[in-house]
Amino acid sequence: MRKQDIAIPSRIIYTRFRVSDLDRSVRFYQNVLGMKEICRKNFSAGRFTSLLIGYGDGASNASLELIHNWDPDTYCEGIRYAHVALEVGDIYAACKSFTAQGVYVLREPGPMTYAGDETGHRGAIAYIEDPDGYKIELVQSS
Repeated sequence: MRKQDIAIPSRIIYTRFRVSDLDRSVRFYQNVLGMKEICRKNFSAGRFTSLLIGYGDGASNASLELIHNWDPDTYCEGIRYAHVALEVGDIYAACKSFTAQGVYVLREPGPMTYAGDETGHRGAIAYIEDPDGYKIELVQSS
């Protein structure tokens, strides 16, 4: 793989939806749409749960990330969509390249704020913005 190739996103990982009732949402996606739970992580310090659900494994298939904030909050239709996540081989080179192209980097690359309770892992992420203001998360491939 060429150095420039690892600075370009290689696949859609997931699209995030914020959900008010995680169990109800999981039942819908599993029972109505036939998806399977791929991975569930709790982030006690951030007071939220992240659940990936989809068709097939998360390593080779795009999925939905359902985010449930533990503290009560009201979600209106316009704020439930959060962002699309793209995998990239070198997140630092990617952001440098995007900045040179005039792309707005909302969050510079670096470790996630919170570590998953189950693993303690804080993967490298960054956020950029598309021309219409949609957020795109960049995730460093493992």
